[in-house]
Amino acid sequence: MQTILGAGGPIADELARELHRHHTHDIRLVSRHPKAVNPTDELVAADLTDAEATSRAVAGSDVVYLTVGLPMDSQLWEEKFPAMMRNTIAAVKQHGAKLVFFDNTYMYAGTPTLQTEDTAFEPNGRKGAVRAQLATMLLDEMAAGSIEALIGRAPEFYGPGKTKSWTNALVFDRIRAGKRPFVPVSATTRRSLIWTPDASRALALLGNTPDAYGKTWHLPIDQNRLTYRQLIEIASDATGRKIGYTVLPRAVFVAGARFVPALREANELLPRYRGDNLFDASRFADRFPEFQVTTYRQGIEDILGQS
Repeated sequence: MQTILGAGGPIADELARELHRHHTHDIRLVSRHPKAVNPTDELVAADLTDAEATSRAVAGSDVVYLTVGLPMDSQLWEEKFPAMMRNTIAAVKQHGAKLVFFDNTYMYAGTPTLQTEDTAFEPNGRKGAVRAQLATMLLDEMAAGSIEALIGRAPEFYGPGKTKSWTNALVFDRIRAGKRPFVPVSATTRRSLIWTPDASRALALLGNTPDAYGKTWHLPIDQNRLTYRQLIEIASDATGRKIGYTVLPRAVFVAGARFVPALREANELLPRYRGDNLFDASRFADRFPEFQVTTYRQGIEDILGQS
């Protein structure tokens, strides 16, 4: 049995498909209101802030994937995420399961320095501090030998369907709608973006590779690291029309944050748009050279080709 805690998001849904395609049909999906992705999925409704409910959801699992997402709300993250991680760690210990934690890069400083799996945690906001806390909780358990686990860490998303990110919302979704895209902060700094189905395929591969455990892995990306200007040029080629764009300077986000809670919550992420964002995934590429990463051109053509 392989169990996904936090089912229902784009990462979890594609993870369920990938597990079903290549690894197992014995899949359990866990969330408050789970919905089947594959015809054989087992559905379990559970609140992961409830220790007993989490234990019941994990019981009988060989591998557990923690992919929970929460709205961009610092207080909610501080209240919910640590409890979810504590309960998940306790449950996999109790039932002898392996744990695969899907993580992000909020705990990194957001500077142009190359980000590797050994990069120190230097969060510059409340949400980054929570993510550092979660990763540290799990790393401490791994170092103590009390749990068999791995961390799969991803940079900003872009992708098909209901993928949520600034890049999707401000750039590609607007291009699809025939609107002028907005570029956050700078069009000339290099970006590290992960194609969401690639992230899910990589998580499934790691979770089913025995020697992947005990490590942190940066999940695979197209390491050409293009700028927003270059990404929009690809979109122009894909659509056959010249696409202009408007850069939203940091001052716009700061001013808007006084009136729009979502912008206020996003402020701590702005430094990573001011300079190059260089996420290194060479450890994964070296270990899994056969893994086919979706190029930016392939991904953009896929997004803009959706009806």
